[in-house]
Amino acid sequence: MPVLPPATLKRKSSLPVWVSIGWRVLAVLALLGLAVGVHWIERDGLKDTADGSVSFLDILYFTSISVTTTGYGDIVPVSTSARMFDAFVVTPIRVFVVLLFLGTAYNFVLKRTWDKWRMAVIQRTLSGHIIVAGYGTTGSETVDELIARGRDRGSIVVIDQNENRLGRARECGCTVLQGDATRDQILKDVRIECAESMIVCAGRDDTSILITLTARHLAAAIPISVIVRNEDNELPARAAGATTVVNPVSFAGLLLAGSCQGPHLSGYLMDLASYHGEVELAERPVRAEEIGKPLAAIETGLGVRIYRDGAHFGHKAPEARALQAGDLIVEIVTG
Repeated sequence: MPVLPPATLKRKSSLPVWVSIGWRVLAVLALLGLAVGVHWIERDGLKDTADGSVSFLDILYFTSISVTTTGYGDIVPVSTSARMFDAFVVTPIRVFVVLLFLGTAYNFVLKRTWDKWRMAVIQRTLSGHIIVAGYGTTGSETVDELIARGRDRGSIVVIDQNENRLGRARECGCTVLQGDATRDQILKDVRIECAESMIVCAGRDDTSILITLTARHLAAAIPISVIVRNEDNELPARAAGATTVVNPVSFAGLLLAGSCQGPHLSGYLMDLASYHGEVELAERPVRAEEIGKPLAAIETGLGVRIYRDGAHFGHKAPEARALQAGDLIVEIVTG
């Protein structure tokens, strides 16, 4: 299942690139300085086959050649201490310098090129997916419910700024992207214009509303479901472009109020909301063979509401006596 490359998804480092490269250069210079100093002190243990004398420039030349290559043999260590220093100090320095520069090239060139290529390949396959912005408690439960309802794990794209949360999402098999979902480019990276729907549960109402606003201006037709915790923010969320606004506090209040009239009512409502319950709510378009029949006559479940031309009607409404093409049916079906 596709997973966007972790390195591509991490937030930009707070250190500029030149600082990251600079400390590597300083480390190499420090090691070269150490080697030059010891070679100068032990210069009597070196032999120059060209003129027999070893100057400071010869030391610089010999050290740089020894650290970067195996040497040319024009200057050689002849004393035991010089040979031991080259064997046990210069050789590890040579290996470290090579690995340091290879790591630099990998981080700043090869890895970024590879990550961009992998991300481009994954993006080409993203279509009809569900975007989940925020993988906290609510977001993770949402993903679990989507998977339980049969949704392909790879078609769920999780956006979050927390690497640990994304790690859990990856373990679930989701496609993940580390970034700020309020930014246009992040939503473009997950091809929001090709997504089936979007779920926003950022943990803060203001952030969720801003994400919704950003998503709506990038994809005018995508259904967006948003969770808000303050009743005052329901209207702003809808104004930002949310198709569905869920207030868990209000829903919890309904469950608590219902439990006062019957201890089993809240349990039944939870069953309706969860795929794992004995019954569940389902929404579907009217079928051709159902057109003209009353809502009560459908055979797939218990019809409780229809949606027609942007309005909804209960099963007792006159509009429910004859289903029409284009109606959406909300029904209770057995789990």
